[in-house]
Amino acid sequence: MARTSSPDYRRIPAVDRIVDSPEAAELASRSSRPFVTFLVRRVLDNLRRELAESPEKEWPAPDLEKRIHESLKQEFHSWACPSLKKVINATGVILHTNLGRAPVGDAARRQLEEVASNYSNLEFDLARGSRGKRDVIAGRLLETILDCPRALVVNNNAAAVFLILNSLAEGGEVLISRGEMIEIGDSFRVPDILRKSGARLKEVGTTNKTHLSDYRQGFSEKTRLVLRVHPSNFKISGFTSKPGLEELSALCASRSVPLVEDLGSGCLIDLEADRIEPEPHPRESLSQGADLVCFSGDKLLGGSQAGIIAGSSRHVQRIRQNPLFRALRVDKLALAVLESTLIAYLTRREESEIPVVRMIRTDAGRLRERASQLASRLSGLRTDLTVEAVEGVSVIGGGSTPSQNLPTWLLRLRSSATSATGLESLLRQSDPPVLARLDREAVLLDLRTVFPADDARLVDILGRIGQ
Repeated sequence: MARTSSPDYRRIPAVDRIVDSPEAAELASRSSRPFVTFLVRRVLDNLRRELAESPEKEWPAPDLEKRIHESLKQEFHSWACPSLKKVINATGVILHTNLGRAPVGDAARRQLEEVASNYSNLEFDLARGSRGKRDVIAGRLLETILDCPRALVVNNNAAAVFLILNSLAEGGEVLISRGEMIEIGDSFRVPDILRKSGARLKEVGTTNKTHLSDYRQGFSEKTRLVLRVHPSNFKISGFTSKPGLEELSALCASRSVPLVEDLGSGCLIDLEADRIEPEPHPRESLSQGADLVCFSGDKLLGGSQAGIIAGSSRHVQRIRQNPLFRALRVDKLALAVLESTLIAYLTRREESEIPVVRMIRTDAGRLRERASQLASRLSGLRTDLTVEAVEGVSVIGGGSTPSQNLPTWLLRLRSSATSATGLESLLRQSDPPVLARLDREAVLLDLRTVFPADDARLVDILGRIGQ
């Protein structure tokens, strides 16, 4: 049996030797010696692992030290430069959870910059010259847009659901249909948040059918709340039924138990006008009898991450008085974006100012023109790259409108120099990164989710990657 050679760790220089080198000293002058020492240890640990995997590999001392210093510079750059960065979303998923969901428009960005770089009247009443409440910043707009008595904002919709349950149902039972026991992103499950809120879950009905009588039979002296959850990230079809909101509301009112509807995406536009299966509008849910609704701010609404609670003044006030409200409240930057977004709805400028709405409503014909123009520019750029404009579909995403597609136009890329997987990797590692999708032996770029202002940058990236 052949003997396996052992890694010679003696070839690795001491930590202090690297830290005392001119190259490391230059990095320490831009940070600190302890930080550079930390990075050197990381680099040398990685090198030891590499030696263990390939003990027979020869590295002359000068090459080894050069490699160490190059790795040290890369480590420094990865720590000293922001890792959160702009990407070009060419996936065709408008609300891409992994890519930050809704991008904000120019008006919201300007408002964000103004508030972020200055002091603000976040909790100061300018009219009275005394302390104010941040609630009113978005609350008054939501109350007008949704035509409801009271609205409140917390840091996301999961927080909104939790706070509602903890405030109104702690120690009691919450009725929920088995068909609405959903799981959303990152293994977040409705039953789990119910338990953490201090309320007890009581399931009624079956997965595909829940009748009004199921709710009626589920009521007891311990029932504190009925929770209805809109299944925005999946769809059950076929032999299904559930009671209408109005009849469920009447039943809850007869038992003096609040009806809460978690709408998830929070859609304020008419999707039917865009030939998309509609999502429930919060205003309609409230008018049909829901005591409270809650929904996200950074999905179909197109604003910042936020959880919006709206409806009964009495119930919202109880939620507002919960000590946990302060722990879950939204910060000034998110409020700045949300307020600007809501003003766009109030003044009917949502299509021009909110990118999510604009992307949903962009006509496929306009995308075809862009795709054809870009394909023409790219075709003569490189001999190894084949580019063609083809039809395809986009999706809204973000747990909204499942199974609904939007007609779009794509750039289909093939390279004779690398595989489709290799080309996708090169795009992903470009500056800025371009996120695309793979289709057999090609890379697809969906222009519905690429801002027109990035078209020129896209051409530049495709012209230089892999060169």
